[in-house]
Amino acid sequence: MRTVLLSFAASIAVISLAAAEPIRLSDHQLAGIVAGGTNGNNNGNGNVGSGNGNDNGNGDVGGMNGNGNGNSNVGNNNGSDNGNHNVGVGNGNGNGNGNTGSDNGGHNGNLNVGAGNGNGNGNGNKGHHNGNWNGNVNTGVANGNGNGNGNIGNYNGNLNGNVNVGNGNGNANGNGLPDKHGNIGFDNGGTHNIGAFNGLDNTGKDNGSGNIGAYNGNGNSGDGNGNGNVGAFNGNMNGGNGNGNGNLGADNGNGNGN
Repeated sequence: MRTVLLSFAASIAVISLAAAEPIRLSDHQLAGIVAGGTNGNNNGNGNVGSGNGNDNGNGDVGGMNGNGNGNSNVGNNNGSDNGNHNVGVGNGNGNGNGNTGSDNGGHNGNLNVGAGNGNGNGNGNKGHHNGNWNGNVNTGVANGNGNGNGNIGNYNGNLNGNVNVGNGNGNANGNGLPDKHGNIGFDNGGTHNIGAFNGLDNTGKDNGSGNIGAYNGNGNSGDGNGNGNVGAFNGNMNGGNGNGNGNLGADNGNGNGN
């Protein structure tokens, strides 16, 4: 019996470590989403638990909605119901990833007319009910991004940036302490990003820093791309320099100089 229990414990430890590994879009997948404007990709992978990464990227008129939600969690019901029924691009991405706990990063970036709403919420928490119900029912851009990330605790960063007619409302609320690079959330490269999947896989210099949201400043061989954005999918896959910086919204400055 002792041997069986030890083997079971070892198996659980291995599974938990596997779930903590980043699950991200490959350069090929990222390029496909940026070029083709597809919805509902890379959700619900690498979790230990149930009900993660469901019902994302449905019923949208536009692209780049509902991607990269509900991955690499140890817990239940993270990263679901994001990026649905929008008229626009870049809504409801990068929510509910890398949590130890349940009910994080759900119900973000839905029912918007606009771009770059409800991204990068509820990531990298140790707790429950963080980063939910952000960036919904807006007419405008860059509302409800980067909330409820990196917390040790519960009920942080909820209900921000909803039901606005305008831009740049309800961003960067209820977040925990930054890591040694100044990032808060899950699987961010660069420095001083809040959210998820920013500043990754760059071979050039000074890419993917100071963003609030998800999927900004990735896969650049050029320099100085994808910095200082609020929203999603800005400044990616550039061979040239100085693209996709300082935007409110989504799908700006991608695929230049290749």
